[in-house]
Amino acid sequence: MSPSSLKPIEPSDVRAILSQMNLEEKIGQLVLLSPKDGMLSEELKTLIQKGKVGSFLNLTDPSQIEAAQLIASNRGRLQIPLLFAFDVLHGFKTIFPIPIALASSMDPELIELVAHAAAKEARAFGIHLTFAPMLDVCRDPRWGRVAESPGEDPFLASLLSSAWIKGFQGKNLSSSSLLAACPKHFVGYGAVEGGRDYNSVTISHRLLQEIYLPPFLQAFKEGAFATMAAFVAINGLPPAANPQLLKGLLRKDIGWEGPVISDWNAVRELVQHGITENEKTAVALAINSGIDIDMVSGLYSQYLEELLKEGKVKEETIDEAALRVLTLKKKLGLFTQEPHPLKIDQNQWQTILKTNKQIALEAAKKSVVLLKNEDGLLPIAPSIRSIALIGPFSEERKEHLGPWSAIGDCNDVITLAEGLKRYAPRGTKIHVVEGCNKFSHGTVDYQQALKIAQSSQLIVAAVGEKANMSGEAASRAFLDLPTQQQKLIEVLLETGVPVVLIVFSGRPLDLSRIISKTKAILQAWFLGTETGEALGQILFGLYNPSGKLPITFPRSVGQIPIYYAQLPTGRPANRSFPSCRYIDQSNTPLFPFGYGLSYTTFHYSFPTLNRSRINYHETLEILTEIENTGTVPGEEIVQLYIRDPVASISRPLKELKGIRRVFLKPGERQKIKFSLSSVDLAFIDYEGKRKIEPGRFFLWVGPNSMEGKRAEFDLVP
Repeated sequence: MSPSSLKPIEPSDVRAILSQMNLEEKIGQLVLLSPKDGMLSEELKTLIQKGKVGSFLNLTDPSQIEAAQLIASNRGRLQIPLLFAFDVLHGFKTIFPIPIALASSMDPELIELVAHAAAKEARAFGIHLTFAPMLDVCRDPRWGRVAESPGEDPFLASLLSSAWIKGFQGKNLSSSSLLAACPKHFVGYGAVEGGRDYNSVTISHRLLQEIYLPPFLQAFKEGAFATMAAFVAINGLPPAANPQLLKGLLRKDIGWEGPVISDWNAVRELVQHGITENEKTAVALAINSGIDIDMVSGLYSQYLEELLKEGKVKEETIDEAALRVLTLKKKLGLFTQEPHPLKIDQNQWQTILKTNKQIALEAAKKSVVLLKNEDGLLPIAPSIRSIALIGPFSEERKEHLGPWSAIGDCNDVITLAEGLKRYAPRGTKIHVVEGCNKFSHGTVDYQQALKIAQSSQLIVAAVGEKANMSGEAASRAFLDLPTQQQKLIEVLLETGVPVVLIVFSGRPLDLSRIISKTKAILQAWFLGTETGEALGQILFGLYNPSGKLPITFPRSVGQIPIYYAQLPTGRPANRSFPSCRYIDQSNTPLFPFGYGLSYTTFHYSFPTLNRSRINYHETLEILTEIENTGTVPGEEIVQLYIRDPVASISRPLKELKGIRRVFLKPGERQKIKFSLSSVDLAFIDYEGKRKIEPGRFFLWVGPNSMEGKRAEFDLVP
């Protein structure tokens, strides 16, 4: 990506401000603090007045934000406004599905709508910047932060990255309804070894550029105004100590000019990484490497002036960092907005919440993935007059908010039981029992659940992992359901009553022990405020699920890392011994990337191409016809994959290159068009250079990464 393709930053207006600032004030712009308990102490008020702090994190009380801003604007020497940041990952007050769930929608327009809705709420409280989207591509579901990620594929992640940035920032960042986005974590954090959070990352420069960097490039292209550096060691060096990454790749090669923010306490943690002997040298290394804003450690304010006097940090370096922060504040309109008290008009606020509730419902419905539906058990037939809703998530509210739920209130959550009762046909009896504790490993009496199950025509089992079992610092060595829930399901399956399994989680779970006996499975992730409403509509057929998996579901932890875009091997599993396979399990996943069923069926025709060969300057057009061959309307996510079978470096067996959503009535047909150019066929070679090679290519159009109709074409010079 050339610098000319990115939106330029015009710093001329803020240079005059910078020229009037003393060293203490310049350093202050680089300090981001998090008030204890979200309240301003007298010490913090003094720091604001002296210009020793430029930004705050986790301050969400409008009155506290107002007080801080009035001090900066009325009592500060240069009246430089403060910046208020918060993690608005999937909602602020209205909580939308977690990011991995939203990725299941594969719907950029929906995600843009969600981001804009969340931005409206946060900005109304005085928040200016969100530490989102999280763009770490991840292929190891043991890592808890899968819940925040866009999944395993760089093409999908880039598509959604663009939507997040557009939704948060819009076209006029100074608008009172928009947020500055800060994509994170630059770059490669999703590849932590063993899926263990905060662990080290070892990846080749080629993989970094081809798999982990693309979503960030797209975010920068869309105009993201800040970015957060990862705090884990990437190839032995944390980004906070890596000028090749921040000044070389980010600034010089990509041409991006916004401020770089450290992750929480990352500057201090350079000592723990064994990169520096003490905190003082950590500060010198961090700012010289390209970290503009130090998050919460306070070390910049403690040591930068001293390091400047010692000649270990140049004032020019501090000036450049401060200028980037001031420029961001200017783009947010903070220098021109009056520092008057924040007044949230209650009528307007209620209108925002009402609108966002509808968006949250639409997002929740599109995020659910139907994994299994044997004998068409779903939607629940009107002839089913008695339903046993069993499981710890039946009447749960809090857990459905998921990790990073901002200021969401669990009392706003519609429970699964409420949703079923609302949409069940009149006269249908729904008996609800928890059945077991969510996460305890003690003994449990399942008799009450068993009694209700045996007297019902259908069992809906609501199970999963607790919200804090996903997210940051929530890595898992095993992906099974909690022991009591696993046992509960086994007891229910023994009744012979058909079981619909609803799984709530922030990652793929190991369902292999129960998959064969369970009639139907819905992967519900954590759907947020409208959980019960969405699932009630889906279970009773008022909405036909269309979600597709953005990450592969393994059969067991032993298969991890497992992802669809694997490289070929010289001894593939389909050949005779010896071959690349397990002796005790299949190589194939439990559910592949892109997989998801519908209440209807779709038939794909073979793709037709407008030409059999293209040169480097031509475009290949692919047409395929899809027909709804079922009895109900439905939406299908059509996927295009390619393969370069012969290249100078081994290429993946399949790569996603296109997504199209199509809604069809029963019997309706529609032609879907994709386009490919030589740019889509390029790859990164061993030297880290983007390369296009002529040759034969295969392509598939289908419903997921393992199914599809194939065609082929040639690329010629």
